[in-house]
Amino acid sequence: MRSMWRGAISFGLVTIGVRLYTATEEHDVAFHQVHREDGGRIKYKRVCSVCGEEVAYQDIAKGRELEDGRMVILDKEDFEHLPVKTDHAIEVMEFVAAEDVDPIFFQKSYYLEPDKSAVRPYVLLRTVLENEERLALVKITIRQRETLAILRAREDILVLHTMMWPDEIRKPDFGFLDEDVEVRQQELKMAGSLVESMAGDFEPDQYTDDYTVALEKMVEAKAEGAELPEVEEEAEEGDVIDLMTALERSVEAAKKGRSSSGSTKKSSSSGTKKTASKSTTRKTPAKKSSKTA
Repeated sequence: MRSMWRGAISFGLVTIGVRLYTATEEHDVAFHQVHREDGGRIKYKRVCSVCGEEVAYQDIAKGRELEDGRMVILDKEDFEHLPVKTDHAIEVMEFVAAEDVDPIFFQKSYYLEPDKSAVRPYVLLRTVLENEERLALVKITIRQRETLAILRAREDILVLHTMMWPDEIRKPDFGFLDEDVEVRQQELKMAGSLVESMAGDFEPDQYTDDYTVALEKMVEAKAEGAELPEVEEEAEEGDVIDLMTALERSVEAAKKGRSSSGSTKKSSSSGTKKTASKSTTRKTPAKKSSKTA
């Protein structure tokens, strides 16, 4: 991985030199805009709306249009005069409880790698966050924009999540919020049974991106001139049923599904045990994972 930012975490008089790396990547299938007739790539020109001339990239600046229509043009030198102290610093403002941070604020995730001379204080901060079950609320500037962020311990590394500012969170404005909706106790009880019957541990590796897999297969089929895969027809909806009946049927279906999958797991785990008993390889104990925000 290639670092995209270098600076230091500072809390109290402790300074920890770190590098920032993008922690996630999207695996969407990329498409180009092309001419349907011959497959040629569509290209766009940067044209000025005033003079009509094509503008070179180096001649493009950032502009902010005021309410009266005037355009204020800002150059790179203008941004350097902004009073931002977090260009190369991650300033810890306070340590907060994980449950106090609503995930709606989260934007992007980054890994933090310590400089060679900062490994010990890095491990110290990571360990204390894990032990105290706290998050570090910080400020950082990435790509000329200062943002809130949180630092948390995830296994053996510190992860930084950039956050939205409070005024960037939209207020939900929906009509049903003003209605007095009554939920019956028997419905709550049955819904609780459904949740319990479908409860499980979060194991992300068991889920796959079926849409992207199907999309790639379709592209390969078209490239080879093969027949495109058939789309399964959705089952027709039955009679409209009331909420309570829907809950009862859902609980029954969930219990049947759980019992069948449970028997499958039992048979596979028994086979694993037999295999394991023959093995003399020593297993490394799993590391204690930290709480997530």
